[in-house]
Amino acid sequence: MTEYFSFKEAMKYLGVKSHKTLNYYIKLGLPVVIAGNSKRISKTAIDEFMKSHTVTVHPPKEVANNE
Repeated sequence: MTEYFSFKEAMKYLGVKSHKTLNYYIKLGLPVVIAGNSKRISKTAIDEFMKSHTVTVHPPKEVANNE
């Protein structure tokens, strides 16, 4: 597997189907490498971005029924 993905390859790696979603991630700070007319996204950058945006979601507490 290559270290640098095209946008299409990055979307596949991320499991997203919309360019809007990828552009949203870029606006949130996912770095893009621009060399000439080529835009690439590093696999390492994607992994670090996703790790830094990972949160733990706790299930809602159940309300006790005091009957």
